Amino acid sequence: MEPLKLPPIDYGALLPMLILFGAACLGVLVEVIVPRRARNAVQLSLALFAVVLSLVAVVMERGTRTITIGGAVAVDGPTLFLQGSILVLGGVSLLLIGERSIERGGVFVSQAAVTVGSQKDAQQASGQPGATEVYPLSVFALGGMLLFVAANDLLTMFVALEVFSLPLYLLCALARRRRLLSQEAALKYFLLGSYASAFFLFGVAFIYGFAGGIQLGVVHEAVANPQRSQVLLYVGLAMVSIGLLFKAALAPFHVWTPDVYQGAPTPVTAFMAACTKVAAFGALLRVLYVAFEGVRWDFQPILGGIAVLTMFIGAILAVTQTDLKRLLAYSSIANAGYLMVGVLALNDEGLSSTMFYLVAYGFSVLAAFAVISLVRDADGEATHLSRWAGVGRKSPLLAGIFTFILLAFAGIPLTSGFTSKFAVFGAAVDGGQTWLVIFGVITSMLLAFPYLRVVVLMWLSEPGETTPAVSIPGFLTSAVLGLGVLVTVALGVAPDALLDLTREASEFVR
Repeated sequence: MEPLKLPPIDYGALLPMLILFGAACLGVLVEVIVPRRARNAVQLSLALFAVVLSLVAVVMERGTRTITIGGAVAVDGPTLFLQGSILVLGGVSLLLIGERSIERGGVFVSQAAVTVGSQKDAQQASGQPGATEVYPLSVFALGGMLLFVAANDLLTMFVALEVFSLPLYLLCALARRRRLLSQEAALKYFLLGSYASAFFLFGVAFIYGFAGGIQLGVVHEAVANPQRSQVLLYVGLAMVSIGLLFKAALAPFHVWTPDVYQGAPTPVTAFMAACTKVAAFGALLRVLYVAFEGVRWDFQPILGGIAVLTMFIGAILAVTQTDLKRLLAYSSIANAGYLMVGVLALNDEGLSSTMFYLVAYGFSVLAAFAVISLVRDADGEATHLSRWAGVGRKSPLLAGIFTFILLAFAGIPLTSGFTSKFAVFGAAVDGGQTWLVIFGVITSMLLAFPYLRVVVLMWLSEPGETTPAVSIPGFLTSAVLGLGVLVTVALGVAPDALLDLTREASEFVR
């Protein structure tokens, strides 16, 4: 009997992930070897170098269409585009994480295990250097995200989900200021995320019972020619969807988002808002377009209802918010609904427009959180809306940037927000989902109100005694602001290059 011969592993396709995981392990060693005073610069340089090197590896694989590691990983157009997007947005996020000039010691706590409110806690809040473990944790998370969007079987997808989720749970608890709020956010995120992961894993078991395998291609064939009870299929699809919808912050699985966005350190919030959304929707696209395309008529109306609910919850509750980070959290929820409209088009235009939207929204939201990190008082960031009255008089340039970003979120023409919404709504109309577009337009008009309220507050209100100071941005934060504004303008005025790239990349391999 001849031994079973497995196809060779394509290490070139795996190289971007291997680079990041290797750099994250090296970052752990840096924590032990490098002196504390030089550790931040070394860790930031290592993380950025790994991201750039990984991005080069992704670009070199352009045009690759392969399934490797025994069918566990698929490398195709959507995989490479989404991996490139995660790396670019992750690199920009690392610049925010690496900023140390705005607040003495940085925004991260020096020792996370110190008891909140103790004398040692007060000492480290006064300016001790922040923890540099955030860099290897962030790189681990990025590596998990790359694997998540490339996973071609459900068990690999689950492993990747845990690899990038666990570092995020830790990062949320590392805020220097408002330590209890930060730890509460991390605990909520961890508990709810654990439940979502359990649903996902149970769903994998049901789908295995239906299809006799967990590779997406095997599931696709089983859906086309069912041999077992379809109850297993629908229960499994529902449970797997719950795990993915939780990460994408779609209602009713969105409840963690406002608390986590508010409590986590602002650079971590920006990192999650930009990169986690790309990873979550990348996996959702692959699961729905590759494995379950044969039951599209069954899940389309249900997920369409979830998209409508998400858009309305995000738009209506954003109006009631008095904290800017919570407002942007509900804005993120509403944008997840708009992205779902593009996903449910279930055609090539839906796939390409969703990927375009993810990039456009990612750069805008990074710039928005960079602005929020600069408006501060003695207690840290001043995120209550009332504190932003008259900020336009104190810092017209910063207020102008924030105004432009908010108008982009509202979908004003000549911004990336308008172009991306137009793209996903057009794809949905072509896919026969006009009813979703109608709800999308209505909620977009509702969501414009909280954005415009902030604009009016900044420019038309007089500065008061409680109006906080506006910090001078450091080089890293300035780079994030510049990139965010530049991309938001470019994708609003001349989006053709990126749209063409997404169209070229809009074909999955099975």
